[in-house]
Amino acid sequence: MAKKSNKTLPFGKAMIYGLGIFGIQFFIGYINSYQSQFYTSVLGADLMICAIIILVAKIISSFADPIIGNIIDRSHFKSGKMKPFVAMSALPLAIFTTLIFVKINFHSNAVMYTYITVTTIIWNIAMSFADIPSQGMLPLLTPSAEERNTAAGISNFMKTCGLAAPGLVIPFICVFTKSDIITEKEYLITAVFIDVVGLLLCALLLLRSKEVVKSEPTNMSFKAMFSEMKSNHNLMMVFWLLMLGFGRNMGMSVGVQAASVLFDKITIGNIVLSGENLPILLGIGSTIGSVVSIIAAPIINNKLGVKKTYFVFGIYGFVVSTVCYVLYLIGGPGAIFRSPLAAVLYQFFIGFMFGTHGFTPMVMLAETVDYQEMKTGKRTEGTQYAVFSLGVKVSNAFSVAIAIFLVGLCGYQAQGAYEYGLAHPVVPNTILAAQWLIPGICTLLSCIPVYFYTINKKEQKEIEEFMTKKLESEKAE
Repeated sequence: MAKKSNKTLPFGKAMIYGLGIFGIQFFIGYINSYQSQFYTSVLGADLMICAIIILVAKIISSFADPIIGNIIDRSHFKSGKMKPFVAMSALPLAIFTTLIFVKINFHSNAVMYTYITVTTIIWNIAMSFADIPSQGMLPLLTPSAEERNTAAGISNFMKTCGLAAPGLVIPFICVFTKSDIITEKEYLITAVFIDVVGLLLCALLLLRSKEVVKSEPTNMSFKAMFSEMKSNHNLMMVFWLLMLGFGRNMGMSVGVQAASVLFDKITIGNIVLSGENLPILLGIGSTIGSVVSIIAAPIINNKLGVKKTYFVFGIYGFVVSTVCYVLYLIGGPGAIFRSPLAAVLYQFFIGFMFGTHGFTPMVMLAETVDYQEMKTGKRTEGTQYAVFSLGVKVSNAFSVAIAIFLVGLCGYQAQGAYEYGLAHPVVPNTILAAQWLIPGICTLLSCIPVYFYTINKKEQKEIEEFMTKKLESEKAE
C-alpha cells in the first residue's frame, strides 16, 4: 500500500494553484501586450495619447485596490476567504478583456478616447478583484514554508507563462484564419480563446484547492488600514521593490514594436510571420531563459535565502542587459550582433534574470502576513495583498506608459516598421532601450528595498512553528 502523504500542499495541488494563476495572468498578459497596438492599428488612436490614458486610468483604478483588500478582510465565506472573490471576479474579467478588443466605429475622437479611458479603468478594477484574492490564497493553502516556496515557484513559473502566452497564441490564430497580419477578427478570436482557457483554469483552481489556514474577518477601518500600510515595514519593502523595479516588465509592453524593428518578414514553411506576429521570435528566447531561471530560483533560494538570491539575479540582470544592449549598438546594419539569432540569444540571457521577479515578492509577502499574525494576532492578508496589487498596478502603469511614450517619442511607425527602423537608427535604439536596458537598471534598483527586508531565517523558523501549532489547534477543535 502506498504511504499517504502528510503534506498539506502536495505538488499536485500546488500545480493546480499555479494553473489557476496562469488563467488570471492569461487575461492580464493579453491586455498588457496588445491593448495599445489594437488601439493604434485597429481604432486609429494616437499612440502618445493612449500612453497617457493608460497611465491615468491605471493610477485612478489603483485607488480601488485598498478598498478591495478591505472588503476581503471584512468578509468570510464557508468556502474560504479568497476563493469566493476569485469565483465572483473571473467572469467579469473575461468579459471586459473581450470588450477591450471589440472594434467600434466612433463618430469622433473625443468619444473614442472617453470610451478607451472608461473601459481601461473598469478592466483594471476587475483585474484587481481577481488578482488580489488569487495571489492572496498562497499563505492560506499551507502553513509550511517549504511547501509555500514550492507553490510560489510553480505559480511564478505559471504567471510568467500566462503573461507571455498571448504572444504565442496570436500567430497560431493568424495561421487558422490564414492571415499574415492581425486584424480586428484575429484580436477578437484570441480574446475569446483566452476567455475559455482562463475561465476553465480558474474553475479548476476553485474546485480543487482548499484554504486550510483559517483567517477570521477583520473589521478594519480605512484609517487603521492605511496606518498598517505605513507601520508594516516589510510590507512597504515589498511595495518599494515593485515601485523601484517598475521597468522590469517593460519589454512586454514594447515586444511588438521591438520585434518589428529587429526582424523583417520571416517565412517558415507555409507560415508567414510579419508585423505584430514577430514577437513570437523574441518570446521563444525570453520564455526559455525565464523557464530556466524560474526553475533555478527556488533551488538557489534554498541555499542562499531570499535576499542573497535576489541580489544575485539583480546584479546579473543589470550586467547582462547592459552588455546585450551595447553589443547591439556597436553592430552596424547586417552585423552579426544585430542578426535575428543574436536578438533571440539576447532575449534568452536577459530572460534568465526574471526568475526572482514573481517568486521573491510572493515569498516575502506570504512571510509578512504570517509574521504580522504572530506578532499581533490578526491576519490581514486582504489588505496586505491589496497593497501588493497596488504596487503591481502603479508600477505597471508607469512601465506601460513610459514604454509606449518612448516608442511614440522616437517616431515609430507601425506601418513599414522594419524599413523605417533601418533608416532611422534612433527608433530601434530607443525601443530596444525599453526592451533590454531599462529592465536591467530597474532590476538592480529593486535590490535596494530587499536589502532592508528584515525577516531572517530565525524568524522564518519561528513563523513556521507558530503556523503549524495554529493549524494543529484548529484541527483539534
